[in-house]
Amino acid sequence: MTPANPTAVDIEHAGSFGIGRWRVNRLGYGAMQLAGDNVFGPPRDRDEAVRVLRAAIDSGINHIDTAQFYGPGVVNQLIREALYPYPADLAIVSKVAARRDNVGAVLPYDEPDQLRAGIEENLATLGVARLAAVNLRLMDGSSPGKRFDDQLAALISARDEGLIDGIGLSNVSRGHLMRAVAQTEIVCVQNLFNLPDQRSLDVLQECRLRGIAFVPFCPLGWPRDARNAILTSPVLAGIGNRLGTTASQIALAWLLDLAPNILLIPGTRTRLHLAENIHAAGVVLDDTARAELFERFPP
Repeated sequence: MTPANPTAVDIEHAGSFGIGRWRVNRLGYGAMQLAGDNVFGPPRDRDEAVRVLRAAIDSGINHIDTAQFYGPGVVNQLIREALYPYPADLAIVSKVAARRDNVGAVLPYDEPDQLRAGIEENLATLGVARLAAVNLRLMDGSSPGKRFDDQLAALISARDEGLIDGIGLSNVSRGHLMRAVAQTEIVCVQNLFNLPDQRSLDVLQECRLRGIAFVPFCPLGWPRDARNAILTSPVLAGIGNRLGTTASQIALAWLLDLAPNILLIPGTRTRLHLAENIHAAGVVLDDTARAELFERFPP
């Protein structure tokens, strides 16, 4: 049911949206899984990782999500090996505020000077002078306040100095978003959001009102139980059988259908799964499918 060699036709079917000045296709690629297990260390198959990245670009994807702390450094280095010199229209978006220790634990790295250092590390490993956007990823679940303002100011300085084109937010509440847009332009928000977990619906709605790209991470569910709820759902299987597609493609198509400002960044380590994800951009949900999904996965 999935074409072995997806083309730009699949990607273009879903349309495009802006991340600031960058106009990107709504189906992008999240590079996190290219690192080793638990997003730490080298990939299982380095050659396949390089081939996946090149296949993504060949298929028409022009938005890649990454981070220096994936690996750490591993994923950015793979992107550079596979794609440098980069296509002129490729928007590379990264995130800061975390680091890995020598056993792979994820630790905060979110003081203003550390955020600046994180941006510079991304630039160095990717081999670029400027990034399309960088997300401030909140690690501590704190309420918006002066600390958040100071963190945001570090990204504003980096943007004003030309290191990044746009500022994004990740793992934030609507309160964070409203406080941020009162101070500067926000070009994207990256939050956990999928069929079983729609807790960020208010953030998505606010982004849509303001023309801000909303980028759901873990679009096929997280943790494992949530992912299994999608992949083993009889409702999704039934819709997939009727429409000639898979449960995971239905879940991705649902996101694309939900709001025009949603940009997808599903990740994978293999070209086979990449093709399956890309094909989701061409899946058209009908009213019956929408009603069935709403009943099974209410907001």
